Amino acid sequence: MKYLLDTHFLIWFTEGNPKLPETTKSVIEDIDTVCFVSVASFWEIGIKISLGKLKLDMPFVDLENWVVNNRINILPIRFDNIIQLSQLPFHHRDPFDRTLIAQALSEKLTIITKEKLFEEYGVTRLW
Repeated sequence: MKYLLDTHFLIWFTEGNPKLPETTKSVIEDIDTVCFVSVASFWEIGIKISLGKLKLDMPFVDLENWVVNNRINILPIRFDNIIQLSQLPFHHRDPFDRTLIAQALSEKLTIITKEKLFEEYGVTRLW
């Protein structure tokens, strides 16, 4: 299976947060699982850090290496993702969530998120 990590999940995963479901962690840690994190998640984290709304357990500059070292692929935002985004209904307005939803739909990825609202967009969700 191929999975897209939600920003919230990524943050908790980097911190080893015990609130993460064990089943989800075991899926991510499986050697056969292919995981992605969107460039949009790095963008969202950077904005939250600059606004003082988030502090990571590691320097932000080290996050990309942490992701790559943990067998997680970085997913760029492509034009077809933006086309998909422009066609989404407005179940909610968070631009980062909407970008992740569009990417999950375009790339046929299961998204790992606690946000049940994502299912209203037709994405497959794991938590």
